[in-house]
Amino acid sequence: MLTYLVRRVLVAIPTVFGVATVVFFLRTLLPGDPAIIIAGPQATPEAIANIRRQLGLDQPLWQQYLSFLGGLVHGDLGISTRTGQPVIQEIATRAPYTAQLAVASLVLAVLVGVTLGVLAATRRSTVGDLGISSGAVFGVSMPVYWLGLMLIVVFAVRFRVLPAAGTDQGLASLVLPTVTLALFSMGLVTRQTRSAMLEVLGQDFVRTARAKGAGRRAVLIRHALRNALLPIVTTIGLQFGILLGGAVLTESIFAWPGVGRLLVDSIGSRDYPVVQGVVLLLSVAFITINIVTDLIYAYVDPRIRYS
Repeated sequence: MLTYLVRRVLVAIPTVFGVATVVFFLRTLLPGDPAIIIAGPQATPEAIANIRRQLGLDQPLWQQYLSFLGGLVHGDLGISTRTGQPVIQEIATRAPYTAQLAVASLVLAVLVGVTLGVLAATRRSTVGDLGISSGAVFGVSMPVYWLGLMLIVVFAVRFRVLPAAGTDQGLASLVLPTVTLALFSMGLVTRQTRSAMLEVLGQDFVRTARAKGAGRRAVLIRHALRNALLPIVTTIGLQFGILLGGAVLTESIFAWPGVGRLLVDSIGSRDYPVVQGVVLLLSVAFITINIVTDLIYAYVDPRIRYS
């Protein structure tokens, strides 16, 4: 297991550098000049040129790239051109909010999705199964931005029971963005759980457990659900990474001060160092989640051995 983990980490390092390279060169395609934005519309050409020198934008592109990689190796992502603060500090102040939102959404999606998926599988071809499956399709198909706005209209404007934006009201402020972000993943987890459970419930070992007198709950949880966990864990792992990246729209709608909103603000102000830093953070998070998911496989199914 340790050998496998070390090998995966070593493979992840060039992947991160590849992402960093793509992000660096794609930024050159973005319109606008950060120096002009910082200096303002009334700035003189000399002032703009001075800012370009301070930012290193007057250097050849290959030299900027090497400087960027050198800073990345030493954990230096540069300085925000919008606030003048280190990019690491900008991200560190926002990352806990995004992590809180993503974890809350994942927990909600897993608890509700797995429960509904098991219920649908045990009631196949019934009205309950049809209703749960239809709800799952609804969750997968619903656009995040539309759902968020509708939840604000209903619960914040119409009934005034939940805050519409910000983090001032503690856990109450987390409810609407969590539901908005979790609905898509909830639908996928429900469909995957139902499919995996239907496949397992038809296996011989389940019929044997029932024939030996095992209770309904024991058959479903200890035998069926446990053996159906591998595809469910895969879906959950992928969805956690998607939730981290998908928080961009949700954070913008609910004015949630996370990394996603920081990314949107930085793109609008041509703050290239922060854009690069956020994309790299999301890439590293996604790679880490995939590695952890692979390790969980061995715990879920002891027959799996890594070499």
